[in-house]
Amino acid sequence: MDPRESEFVDRMGLVMDRLGATRTMGRLYAWLMICAPPHRSLTDLAAELGVSKTAISTVARQLEAAGMIERVPTSGREHCYRVVGGGWAHVMRVQVAALRPAQEALEFALSVVDDTRPEQRARLKETQEFFAFTERDADEFLLRWQEYRKKEDDVRSAG
Repeated sequence: MDPRESEFVDRMGLVMDRLGATRTMGRLYAWLMICAPPHRSLTDLAAELGVSKTAISTVARQLEAAGMIERVPTSGREHCYRVVGGGWAHVMRVQVAALRPAQEALEFALSVVDDTRPEQRARLKETQEFFAFTERDADEFLLRWQEYRKKEDDVRSAG
């Protein structure tokens, strides 16, 4: 990995850290986005990123479960991984789906907090409306994203 690639990998580690994941997750994902060939074994990833193979294995399983990377068939025993297209959209769908239990909890809270506590009800209602709005808007956003990607793919294949 050259110094500029290393800087990109480290920057993505910080990005993922800010998003609530781990730096190692960001670094591993970043490296898989730019490495050539575009797949790596756990042993290679550990050596290239300077992280233990156990840590790499754990993070790779998490990224695989999140739909951001996938295992590549190999002739040997060792697992290799590569980035999956559409991974970020999948992550967003999962995050938006996580809003449903929050909305259900807020609906329950509104049934518990009666009209004698208008300030509390107003806070609950605003939060519930925010989550409902976010869920609707995210669905529309993801549809627009799919349309955009399809158009871009069509342009690339026509060119």
